[in-house]
Amino acid sequence: MIRKQREIASVDQLNQMQRYLGEEAIEEYQEGLLTRRQMFRQLLRICGSGAAAAALLAACGVDTTTPALTSEATRPPTNPPSPSPSATAAAPEPTQPTPPVGAAPLSVPADDPDITGTEVTFQSDTEVVGYLARPQAEGVYPGVIVIHENRGLNDHIRDVARRVAKAGYVALAPDLASRAGGTPQLGPDQVRGYFGNANPDELVRDLNAAVDFLGQQPGVQAGTHGVVGFCFGGAYTLRLAAANPNIAAAVCYYGVTPEPASQMSATNAAILGQYGGNDERVNSTIPALEQVMQESGKTFEKRIYEGSNHAFNNDTGQNYNEAAAVAAWNETLAWFDTYLKE
Repeated sequence: MIRKQREIASVDQLNQMQRYLGEEAIEEYQEGLLTRRQMFRQLLRICGSGAAAAALLAACGVDTTTPALTSEATRPPTNPPSPSPSATAAAPEPTQPTPPVGAAPLSVPADDPDITGTEVTFQSDTEVVGYLARPQAEGVYPGVIVIHENRGLNDHIRDVARRVAKAGYVALAPDLASRAGGTPQLGPDQVRGYFGNANPDELVRDLNAAVDFLGQQPGVQAGTHGVVGFCFGGAYTLRLAAANPNIAAAVCYYGVTPEPASQMSATNAAILGQYGGNDERVNSTIPALEQVMQESGKTFEKRIYEGSNHAFNNDTGQNYNEAAAVAAWNETLAWFDTYLKE
């Protein structure tokens, strides 16, 4: 009888975003925010195989020797059929309750009389959907791209776009899951796996298309734009700032420095990094960004909010820290006022 050799994988086979998103899922499990089964399902989708998921678990010091863990971590992932446009996204597995959008002091409701928000589509080499928010009053305003977390374009990020608009900017939040049918079609159980395996060049291409679309909107200041992003979107804030010469100001909330960090030497943007004091995993990548920015003569500053965790700005999440979120938002607006407003 011939035994099939078990697949052996190494964390070195994972790309940066797979490692980042996988480590985040493990952290959420360790903090009690995900069940063990939920964590395994996330890891299988993010890492692409049970062997790679097991390797990442072992690298993070998580016990992989119990029978339940071994069997689940090494089970090949199932590739579900692509949902039809009329299909309803699968409901998420139950998690701890979260506060609704609008309950936090920074929140701007969709019916705020000072802003308007609309769903839009624009063209990259594929159709991209997004959310456009702008001040109600006529005038010319700087444009800002808002990049979502690894949960995709959801109501919280639409709220953030409205906050940007309320402060006197035109904000566009693109859905970077558009190539897979969009965030609603993927659903919360699959979207992180998609982002872990997405082609970074394609996502930056879609972000560049978003910048072009934003610049074509009436009442948007020509020439220079800003970008702000969170978590996964923080990392892509840096990638966009490096790739697009029209980005003059960038605010990265707890995003890992892209690899290689040397790409940041091409940026024209003044970059502000906002980090949680307890977020060691992300904060370990700050020195590489600081070094490149300093050596290339670029503008970079950081703010570290002691006592706060990763995703402290998300007021619908378990790590929300109101004091840190409000302080960081004031810093964000001051940064944009300095580098975007004429």
